[in-house]
Amino acid sequence: MSMLKLIEDFPNHIIEGIEIANQTNFTNTKNNIQNVVLCGMGGSGIGAKIVSDWVRSEADVPVTLVADYFLPDFVSENTLVIASSYSGNTEETMQALEEANSKRANIVCICSGGKMQGFCSENKYDAIIVPSGRPPRSALAYSIVQILNILSAYNVISDNKAESLKMASELLKKDIDAIKNKGNELAEFLFKKVGIFYSEPQHEGVIVRARQQVNENSKYLAWHHTIPEMNHNELVGWGGGDKRFAPVFFETDDVYFRNEVRYDISKKAIQEKCGEIFIVKSKGESLIEKAMYFIHVIDWCSYYLSELNNADIIDIAIIDHLKGELSKVK
Repeated sequence: MSMLKLIEDFPNHIIEGIEIANQTNFTNTKNNIQNVVLCGMGGSGIGAKIVSDWVRSEADVPVTLVADYFLPDFVSENTLVIASSYSGNTEETMQALEEANSKRANIVCICSGGKMQGFCSENKYDAIIVPSGRPPRSALAYSIVQILNILSAYNVISDNKAESLKMASELLKKDIDAIKNKGNELAEFLFKKVGIFYSEPQHEGVIVRARQQVNENSKYLAWHHTIPEMNHNELVGWGGGDKRFAPVFFETDDVYFRNEVRYDISKKAIQEKCGEIFIVKSKGESLIEKAMYFIHVIDWCSYYLSELNNADIIDIAIIDHLKGELSKVK
C-alpha cells in the first residue's frame, strides 16, 4: 500500500481503530493503578506522546513516557505499562517490557505481531493486534485509539473518547480539500529550508509528529519547541536567525490568553529575522479534533514536501542499516 493511500485513509483508520477497541476484552483491569508508563519509539511511540498531552489534565495518576531501554525505578505491581511497537520487535521497547514483567507491572501491548505478541502470549498479558504490513508512522490512528481505550478500561480516564474521535474523522473527511491545500502550502514554505515548529504544550506531541514526518517522509531536518518554554531560551537564539529557517506556528482558537500575547511577540521578533512565518490554524471543537486536524495537515505536507524534494517517501534505509548493525552486537 502506498504512503499516499495511507495518508488518504487516516480518517478511516480512526474508525477502524475504534472498531478494534470495541472488540477488545481485557482480562484484568481491577488492580490498584497508581501510575502509568507509556513505552514506544518513533512512529510506534508518538501516539503515546500525543495521548499523554490530551489526558494530562484528566488522568488521576501520573502518566510517564519512556522512549528508552529502561523503566523508571518507581515501576511496580501498581503500575500500568502500555507498550506500543508496530512491528512487535522494537528492541528498546522489548527490553523495557522484560523489566516491567520482572517488576510484576500490569502490562498491555499494542502491536501487529512479532516478538511482542509472543511475549504477551507466553506471559498471559493482553495484546491488541492492529493491521500489519505498513510503515509504523502510518499506523498512528490505531495506536492513539487503543491507548485511550486502555486508559479508560483501567479507569485512568473517564471514557475512551470514541465520540470525539468519530467527530474528528468526520471533520477530516468533510474538510479534506482545505487540509490538502494547507498541507501543500506548508510544504512549499518548508522547501529548501529548515522547519521549526511551535505550539502550546498541549499540542507538543503534534509538532513532534510534524518533525518526525518531515524527517522520515520528506527526508528533511526540522526541530520543534513549545510556547511559553521557548520564550525562556530559543527566542534569544533567533538573534542569529535568517532566511534558512522556516518557522511554523500551530494555533487554535482556545489558546491561553497569556500565551496568545507570547505568540504575537514571538512571531513579530522571528519574522524580522527570517522574513516569513507560516501559521496553521486548526478546526474542530474538542482538543482531540483540533489535534487530529493538525496531524492530517502535517501528513499531507510531508507527502507534498517529499514530492518537491524528489524523495522516496517510504525509504528508511539508514534506519534499516542501523538495526542491522545493532543486531550484530550481543
